[in-house]
Amino acid sequence: MSLCLMPRNDGGQRLLSFGIKTNPQAPLNSEEDSFGNTKHVLNIHRDHGGLEIISRSTVDAAPPTPLPGSLGADAWEEVRSWRQSLSGWEFTSASRYVQPSPELDAFVERQDIRPGGDPLESLLRLSDTLYRSFEYAPGSTSAASPIEHILRSRRGVCQDYAHVMIAIARSWSVPARYVSGYFHVTGQEGEQTPQSATHAWVECKLPGLGWAGLDPTNRSLPDVRHVRIAQGRDYHDVPPTRGVLQGSGAGALEVNIQMQRVQQPL
Repeated sequence: MSLCLMPRNDGGQRLLSFGIKTNPQAPLNSEEDSFGNTKHVLNIHRDHGGLEIISRSTVDAAPPTPLPGSLGADAWEEVRSWRQSLSGWEFTSASRYVQPSPELDAFVERQDIRPGGDPLESLLRLSDTLYRSFEYAPGSTSAASPIEHILRSRRGVCQDYAHVMIAIARSWSVPARYVSGYFHVTGQEGEQTPQSATHAWVECKLPGLGWAGLDPTNRSLPDVRHVRIAQGRDYHDVPPTRGVLQGSGAGALEVNIQMQRVQQPL
């Protein structure tokens, strides 16, 4: 099994401590994938009726850098030039869960979604449109749901919001990537997640800003409530757990996320 649970130590976020253990115990080997995410690999070659994985982290999350009002007259020209590079192509092309489709074209037309004169302003308006267009409904989709599901039902969760936004941003030639992590619910206006939980949002590469985060699920910019775990082209690159179980009988997955704000780093 591969575990993608270790918070990143970049993007204004400092990883102060991290620990992981399993029951039954198993040796863990760490590796770094092509997106700079740290993953831990474990193998258990003996009979067991269940597997418990516990990870604990302490991070220092910095407030987001204030965004400018606009990026300048030549911003779109610079953005579109990145598509010619390998790194730009990777985040502007289709991926496993981010594909062009007739349903996406129809949604864009119906909502009158189109790029404006400035890339940043266009992406902020897109995030707001997606927040208003969909109903946040836990359990309405699965990890493998294509974007057509939320486009038809108008109901989904954070990964669906993120996939739709990435698909539209890439259609504008804006490099866009998927970010997985945790979200700490504080009761601020606009929060749709009912409790602290795993979460997903979007980062877009913009002139003068680098990778800028946007959270269409909560109509906000990622801030101290967001803990970044991993980044990739879409969910397929960064699931928290992925593996193979050999055996018989039924299985079930349970997840419990607990987040606590501390005044001083531990």
